[in-house]
Amino acid sequence: MKIIDLTHGISENISVFPGSMLPKIEKVSTVQKDGFNESLLTMLSHTGTHVDAPKHIFSQGKSLDKFSVDSFVGKAFVVDTRNMDPKGEIKIEDINMESFQQADFILFYNGLDKKFGKKEFLTDYPVPSRELIDLINSHNKKGIGFDTIGLDRLENENLDLHKRLFKNNNIINIENLNNLDKIIHEIKDGLFTFIVLPLKFKNSDGAPVRAIGILEED
Repeated sequence: MKIIDLTHGISENISVFPGSMLPKIEKVSTVQKDGFNESLLTMLSHTGTHVDAPKHIFSQGKSLDKFSVDSFVGKAFVVDTRNMDPKGEIKIEDINMESFQQADFILFYNGLDKKFGKKEFLTDYPVPSRELIDLINSHNKKGIGFDTIGLDRLENENLDLHKRLFKNNNIINIENLNNLDKIIHEIKDGLFTFIVLPLKFKNSDGAPVRAIGILEED
């Protein structure tokens, strides 16, 4: 079994959505002074590698703490979008339908994780077509995920794709994933076990996660 970390570490100089607050990490206790180390973390719920809940977009949407824990574990596959038009759409014909039928999560890799923390991270990237979002919802998938800053384009302030996705009140969206190329290198668009566990707090519209991929070795 091979375990791959799909999570960006949180620091004070990571990439955040334009206009959002950067996280702050403050040392409040030290071994020398207090006998132990303790830090104060100040950050938004959509910081770093994180999950969006339907409540992120809809006031009456489902919050993350209302999802069962098995909603965050399942089979996944990766769609490689690196050679697609960064201003274009990811269409149904761009994905492996055999893997799609078997997967709980559909993840999209654009290669922007290598620029995380740099200004180049906030650039154009292909987004799913409305038809693909509808297909995902109609098959009751557990979630979708991206190595980019968002599901919608940066300039789409209306968050149309978020709204379309979260009409299904039982699906999650994961953003700022890392290292999906390692999955592609090992199994291309084959299936692997995906675990994406968010912090659990009341009425959460989103939360940072520790995401991992588990590959079964022959």
